[in-house]
Amino acid sequence: SRVAKMKLKHNINPILLQFINLIILVYSFVTYIPWYLFSGSREAIAKAKQVKARPVNNKPGGAYRSVNSLHCLASVLYPGCDTLDKVFKYAKTKFKDKKLLGTREVLKEEDEIQPSGKVFKKVILGKYTWLSYEDVYIKAVNFGKGLAVLGQQPKTNIAIFCETRAEWMIAAQACFMYNYQLVTLYATLGGPAIVHGLNETEVTTIITSKELMQTKLKEIVSQVPLLRHIITVDGKPTTWSEFPKGVIVHTMASVQAMGAKADTGNKQQARPVPSDIAVIMYTSGSTGVPKGVMISHCNIIAGITGMAERIPNLGEKDIYIGYLPLAHVLELSAELVCLSHGCRIGYSSPQTLADQSSKIKKGSKGDVTTLKPTLMAAVPEIMDRIYKNVMNKVNEMTSFQRNLFILAYNYKMEQISKGYSTPLCDSLIFRKVRMLLGGKIRVLLCGGAPLSAATQRFMNICFCCPVGQGYGLTESAGAGTITEVWDYTTGRVGAPLVCCEIKLMNWEEGGYYNTDKPYPRGEILIGGQNVTVGYYKNEVRTKKDFTVDENGQRWLHTGDIGEFQQDGCLKIIVFDSFFSLIDRKKDLVKLQAGEYVSLGKVEAALKNLPLVDNICAYASSFHSYVIGFVVPNQKELAELARKKGFKGTWEEICNSPEMEKEVLKVLAEAAMAANLEKFEIPVKIRLSPDPWTPETGLVTDAFKLKRKELTAYYQTDIDRMYGKNVK
Repeated sequence: SRVAKMKLKHNINPILLQFINLIILVYSFVTYIPWYLFSGSREAIAKAKQVKARPVNNKPGGAYRSVNSLHCLASVLYPGCDTLDKVFKYAKTKFKDKKLLGTREVLKEEDEIQPSGKVFKKVILGKYTWLSYEDVYIKAVNFGKGLAVLGQQPKTNIAIFCETRAEWMIAAQACFMYNYQLVTLYATLGGPAIVHGLNETEVTTIITSKELMQTKLKEIVSQVPLLRHIITVDGKPTTWSEFPKGVIVHTMASVQAMGAKADTGNKQQARPVPSDIAVIMYTSGSTGVPKGVMISHCNIIAGITGMAERIPNLGEKDIYIGYLPLAHVLELSAELVCLSHGCRIGYSSPQTLADQSSKIKKGSKGDVTTLKPTLMAAVPEIMDRIYKNVMNKVNEMTSFQRNLFILAYNYKMEQISKGYSTPLCDSLIFRKVRMLLGGKIRVLLCGGAPLSAATQRFMNICFCCPVGQGYGLTESAGAGTITEVWDYTTGRVGAPLVCCEIKLMNWEEGGYYNTDKPYPRGEILIGGQNVTVGYYKNEVRTKKDFTVDENGQRWLHTGDIGEFQQDGCLKIIVFDSFFSLIDRKKDLVKLQAGEYVSLGKVEAALKNLPLVDNICAYASSFHSYVIGFVVPNQKELAELARKKGFKGTWEEICNSPEMEKEVLKVLAEAAMAANLEKFEIPVKIRLSPDPWTPETGLVTDAFKLKRKELTAYYQTDIDRMYGKNVK
């Protein structure tokens, strides 16, 4: 069974194991009745078994809707709040003095010299200081007025190129209030992509930080001829001379001061209407030049309405930790959901998130330990890292400790697959692991890429909380599906949200039809008010990806392949392995012999190996086999090299054909265990000594692979690996 495949292996004496199993059986029997009567889990089990979505008609290809919105799709959070400025005003009135945005104070910065000679900057951080709903509202109003003083007009574009922080959200709320169209750009985009976004949107003002101004903007500002104002959110930069004439640098505080003094007189503020563009969100560029997606006020409100419905008891007791890029639709939507429901948002970064994070000085506390969040969003790459780190620590335990952990892990896996809880295991065995994320997480939201079943189950078990796996795109305002918190199945992304409907369209070339049995399959189309306006200044691509039906419903053609299961939940096509995969049309490659290979499927089957930090599969229609680029785990590969008697520097190990063959053997074993077809298993690989980070331009901010850039970067290796046929 799938559960058996995901269980960890132990080396306990069989007789002792039988005795332990007998104790577990007695314990389960004794605790079942109190659990049944008092835990409240019966209701959750019943809900998990219920049908969650139904087709609106009996025709093949008919749209599926959530059972909670069969007759009418939801589009607003609160009556009359049909634009984002109204939503925030409603929240400000309701939660006036409650804490909203929190930032940790920097107590000390130090340079730490590593054994390699590199210098790493380390920080010691203090407590979170908070701005209330009223504080944030006043700051946003003043900033919006100040931008008007600088000449910003309603319905014109203004860019934000900044790390995730409180000032980002304040600036965004100011733009929503005064109907400025907010252009969002990832802080890790390369120079050409930044120039493309700024020039295409013809912005005259950009909001940024001192660091990004010095490290990124300084180099490209001369290539943005229309730029007139740069606003830094964190004080004055030390140098001004590098900027061309005509460009004025302001601080956010000075612009807010202008706004506070501004005399608006009898001038009526231009309020947005639901159809006005709120955000032009530039994608991360994983498939080429970043595209600007135009997202209206009503698109975002519909999306966050759907998302909020899937998080039970969302409210003032919740604390959300914000650390993913706010230029990503997942993070922006999650924070707007929290803001509209009275939750606190504490800001962080991947470098300061946990006690072990790269910028946190040893012995001091990371952000999750200080904040103790109850809600958190994550991309699979981050969850996979946590999974690998914990499992590596388990492997380093004594035999007794490791076997105890494995027994508890496997026992809990059995229990949660039946819908049962394990309070004793949670408090005795998994408490320490749970503390890695602060110890209070009640819902983990995952999106941005497919999450393997093994990682999802690990997060369920060790962090003692549901993982809400979601599916959505920037083009659908991030909304599509999210699993319900009581649904502990793996490999699925849940039923359509209450704001949208989803249908499957035949894809004949790939052999997917909405008449397939037992479950309909096909290309996923999302319809509803969350489906965005289209691509900025790209009518051709807009017409290709968006259509309007005879009823006036707008549909997004996602290019992803899925199937609807009996209970109405969507599964992004699963192959004969226990991984959940996105089978993207653009992710499928037809090999020379005619077999289709899903590159994402191959990667998901192999990326959780201890030996693999990252992997990119590659295939060509002119060849009959798959190849790959692998970023190996330094510790694991060094140990493998030692066992094989290979000596050399890290670069020499990675460049060694002998070590490539050894790693290939490990990959082949894992691929067979995951039931990959023979033609899907990589035949040749290139070991990369350097990690792939957003700064290298080889992965996005959400750590999705940039296949085009990776192909260009490894073109010489591709030519080598395909230089002669494999015998």
